[in-house]
Amino acid sequence: MIDFIPLEFYQYYYINTALVIVIFTMLHSWVLELDDYKNILYIKTIGYLLLILILLYIGLRPVSGRYFADMRTYSNTFEYYANGGDLKTDKDVFFQLITKFCAEIMTVNAYFLMCAVLYIVPMYRVSKAFFKEYWFYSFLMFLVSFSFWSYGVNGIRNGLATSMFLWAISFYEKKPLMIAFMILSMLFHKTLLLPILAFSLTFLHNKSKTYLIFWIAAIPLSIALGSFWESLFASLGFADDRLSGYLTNESAGRSGFRYDFLFYSSFPVIAGWFYIFKKDFQDKLYHHIFNTYLITNAFWILVIRANFSNRFAYLSWFLMGLIIIYPLLKEQFHKHQHIVIGQILVAYFSFTYLMFTIYYAR
Repeated sequence: MIDFIPLEFYQYYYINTALVIVIFTMLHSWVLELDDYKNILYIKTIGYLLLILILLYIGLRPVSGRYFADMRTYSNTFEYYANGGDLKTDKDVFFQLITKFCAEIMTVNAYFLMCAVLYIVPMYRVSKAFFKEYWFYSFLMFLVSFSFWSYGVNGIRNGLATSMFLWAISFYEKKPLMIAFMILSMLFHKTLLLPILAFSLTFLHNKSKTYLIFWIAAIPLSIALGSFWESLFASLGFADDRLSGYLTNESAGRSGFRYDFLFYSSFPVIAGWFYIFKKDFQDKLYHHIFNTYLITNAFWILVIRANFSNRFAYLSWFLMGLIIIYPLLKEQFHKHQHIVIGQILVAYFSFTYLMFTIYYAR
């Protein structure tokens, strides 16, 4: 357990270490070509070092409900099972089974390390599977995403579920494995039914223009009709009683239309539009992923005023970094493409850094 770092500085060290790595990577892009041997050596070395360090840093953090929110709840459940408690069957039984099993054979610190492995390693796996020796850029995009920290230390079940989804699409060429891991993701958290259904829909219709129109239309529809969509989806009992509660519960107040988050959500939309429609990027898998994002993010836009709407947003946000960087690691689009990759890393991370250091620091 890493207990020599004051808890109040845990997130501070993460965000500023990420800043140093992003800036250093951008500087590399200015002086070396993407396929230069020195650059390949750098991204391989820093990539594996970063993978190990982030696993240990998140996985061995002390148990705290004050600084890591729901971590205390997970810890209490673990201790309940360690003391011989009966299996809880009221929600996400598969995750409860895993926790109960772990409580019988390991300590709570080992349990959270295992959760970190299951959360982070799939990000490495999908990056390595898609981009080979350039996997570091994709992996770094995952690690500097706005939601990465929150779902690694707080909304752990959600984070594990979306990582299982990422692992699933890494088996795109092996459909039985892909389906198995998608089912596994839903067993971790039932809300993954939405991206799974969206991804499945793209196999029936994979035209990005259709889904882009749907995404754009969701904005005025949400502004004009407001709570209508929240009541509609809640009445349908969408996948999870807890999410229905978030849609209709007024006790915590309404969050209002989050234009800042809509702006953030537009990053992969703009990237996908540019490479698909302007650069004619014809990659079937990329279209599947991009269209899945458009569908799930449009759903969030419709219920954007709901309490805890970030829980809906994360059902699309976990794909953001992958969508933005994917084309640049697959084809040559720009004369100085390595510089473009460095600039995109900085621009993408800037939102995360500013939100943590300015918005949430108030």
